[in-house]
Parts: sequence; C-alpha cells; structure tokens
Amino acid sequence: QVQLVESGGGLVQAGGSLRLSCAPSGRAGSTYAMGWFRQAPGKEREFVAVVTWYSGNTVYANSVKGRFTISGDNAKTTVYLQMNDLKPEDTAVYYCAARSSPIVSYNIWGQGTQVTVSS
Repeated sequence: QVQLVESGGGLVQAGGSLRLSCAPSGRAGSTYAMGWFRQAPGKEREFVAVVTWYSGNTVYANSVKGRFTISGDNAKTTVYLQMNDLKPEDTAVYYCAARSSPIVSYNIWGQGTQVTVSS
C-alpha cells in the first residue's frame, strides 16, 4: 500500500521559515486532495491546509492563513507546505494526508515530521 513520506521539518527560530514536502513512497495513483495536519504535544490533531487537485482550490486553518502556502507538483502526487513567519505555537508534528476520492475521508497518511519553533 502506498504511504506518504514527509520531509523538511526541523528547528527554527520564531519568524523563520520552513518548507515541508510530502511524496508517495511508491508508485502512486491519482488522489482527489492532499492536505497537512499537525499535532502538538497534549493536543488533538488539527487541520492546517488542503489542496483539491481538480479545482486547484486551497483551504487554510485561520491560525495559519497568510503565513502558510500549500502547493503541489504538476503530477499531483507531491504536496508542499511553505511556512513563513513561524511562531512557537506552530510547534507540532506535521502530517501529510491524501484523499483518494471525494467520497472518502483522508485515507492515506504519512509518519509525520517534527517542526519546532523556538522563541
């Protein structure tokens, strides 16, 4: 089964930037949408951003709007998350996820990548 692999996490100072990438581990078929979620210690996993491939539409959580940008490659198998003006509250494990069709929820997940923002 195809899995997603995230990369690009790390330690950055507040105000800095990071770019996360997410690609399939093997040969991947098309997906309906790909998104990013995050989970901070002691908190529930929360939605960050999503891109729907057929429309190009993007949606962001209010907490990251204007600072984060989600994008994808032309093959629509790799998704990126450009994170600017990072804040300590952005510290979390970031997960990539994909929906194979519009009638299912996110059914393909990555292992996560740690993002730590120091104040």
